[in-house]
Amino acid sequence: MSLTAGIVGLPNVGKSTLFNAITKAGAEAANYPFATIDPNVGMVEVPDKRLDRLTELVHPKKTVPTTFEFTDIAGIVKGASQGEGLGNQFLSHIRQVDAICHVVRCFDDPNITHVEGRVDPLADIETINLELVLADLETVNKRYDKTAKIAKTKDKQALEEFAVLQKIKPVLEEGQSARSVELNEDEQKILKSFFLLTAKPVLYVANVAEDDVATANENHYVKDVIAFAETEHAEVIAICAEAEEQIAELDDEDKAEFLEALGIEESGLDKLIRAAYDLLGLATYFTAGVQEVRAWTFKKGIKAPAAAGIIHSDFERGFIRAETISFADYDHYETHQAAKEAGRVRLEGKDYVVQDGDVMLFRFNV
Repeated sequence: MSLTAGIVGLPNVGKSTLFNAITKAGAEAANYPFATIDPNVGMVEVPDKRLDRLTELVHPKKTVPTTFEFTDIAGIVKGASQGEGLGNQFLSHIRQVDAICHVVRCFDDPNITHVEGRVDPLADIETINLELVLADLETVNKRYDKTAKIAKTKDKQALEEFAVLQKIKPVLEEGQSARSVELNEDEQKILKSFFLLTAKPVLYVANVAEDDVATANENHYVKDVIAFAETEHAEVIAICAEAEEQIAELDDEDKAEFLEALGIEESGLDKLIRAAYDLLGLATYFTAGVQEVRAWTFKKGIKAPAAAGIIHSDFERGFIRAETISFADYDHYETHQAAKEAGRVRLEGKDYVVQDGDVMLFRFNV
């Protein structure tokens, strides 16, 4: 599962600090749940209390969490769509990610200069969104005329593409994102083929001062970001990137004390990871045995054979059935056998759509 969430933001909003927390840059201990794949890609574990509970119940020899990638994308400045600053690098990198985590500065600090000389998260959002819109508009304009000519020949595919372009083009011209356009499932597939930047799902990350972590939603900057995000049906996660970088270096005991001192129960990074995972349309199923309890990432909507194929291609090729228990039932009955005796173990076939939290045992024959 190679889906990745890209971290974007203006200079000095805390983007790099957040990415350092994600990758635990400079950490000496090898057992931390993060790793750097290359200078701008970090592999992160998805925190999941269900995996902890299964480990507690099954007592396996090892436990393996599921992971996905964050990509740190080059900074952006006004005019990026025209090649200003690292604009071309920014745009090429963002095309390669599947979702966007947009970091905005929601703190005042005279020692950290803002690139525009002021703290205004909504203006920051507008700057980046406008550059993405302008880049998309250029892409759409090029495709529009070409597709229009082919559509005149009554070519079915061209007619369908042109219909979508006619919906998207005026919205972009108004400075709005492609994802704001309501499209049916077939139209969404066509839109995806355009590889538009503003069609990607977005999560806003409000970077606040350490003193504001416990009451972040009372921060007037954060309130503004939440109000804006609601217009896009997007989620906002408030974090303190500087504190998260410190938390990332701590062991579990010290981490718990640090969080308590901040007045929160869970790190903002854990919330961000789960939110980005969900934004990517990902979910988790589990396998649980004495040798290993493991979490597996799958794309929501896949059927049992494809889920089995995530473990090994032979599992998909020779799929027979999947013995399936919901996590809630496993948690309640505490063992596979007890759940089976209670009639809570289901035998699912090839058409079963896997659900988040399923505990599965695949039967196959090759």
